[in-house]
Amino acid sequence: MEKRVGTVIIQINSHEEVAHLNDILSQHGDIILGRQGLPRSNGKNLISLILEGTTDQIGSLTGQLGRLDGIQVKSVLLKNS
Repeated sequence: MEKRVGTVIIQINSHEEVAHLNDILSQHGDIILGRQGLPRSNGKNLISLILEGTTDQIGSLTGQLGRLDGIQVKSVLLKNS
């Protein structure tokens, strides 16, 4: 299956699921090329990820993150040419 590059933006609205979030990110560490955390004064912290993987791998990551309470996830994928 063709690999793609992409980015994922994660907004943390509630810190109750942060431990689960970090566990999920660790499980998918093989497709994460970069990670940047941005603390914000309003308490809604952001994490941006740069990824390279198949659509199935990236979908698995974003799907698991999207099921966490208090977490919002958006992704953008490009063809890896």
